Amino acid sequence: MSSCVFCDIVEGSAPASVVYQDDVAVAFMSIGPVNPGHLMVVPRRHASALADLDETTGAHLFRVTMRMAGAIRRSGVRCEGINLFLADGEAAFQEIPHVHMHVFPRFKGDSFSLVANWAIKPPREKLDEVAARIRRAYESLAPPPITP
Repeated sequence: MSSCVFCDIVEGSAPASVVYQDDVAVAFMSIGPVNPGHLMVVPRRHASALADLDETTGAHLFRVTMRMAGAIRRSGVRCEGINLFLADGEAAFQEIPHVHMHVFPRFKGDSFSLVANWAIKPPREKLDEVAARIRRAYESLAPPPITP
């Protein structure tokens, strides 16, 4: 068995309640659900972080994620909204080092919360400065592939 539980699930050597699979991605139920219907979408090929994932696979994962969100809404599972959550890195609460998107139904009064001080509003100059730094970094990346 490998040291990655999601790789084990993908190869079929660990149990999972699979909802969907294709040549690129697998979607399965979370064993620690926020709410009933909480599932994970993972790439078949191991990638520890988003930076390790090629953009074609990333786009496919998001398409599958969108369809899973739609399926949850149509399933009869209690669902007044959907959250998508991807943790990239330990500081972002990634516990399993294999890219994975959480897709889970939400409803008023459920137990999930994100705690942050949303009242902090930096001055526009600071926002512009950070935006410029990110823009320069983005422009230094290889251009994304052109798709029809």
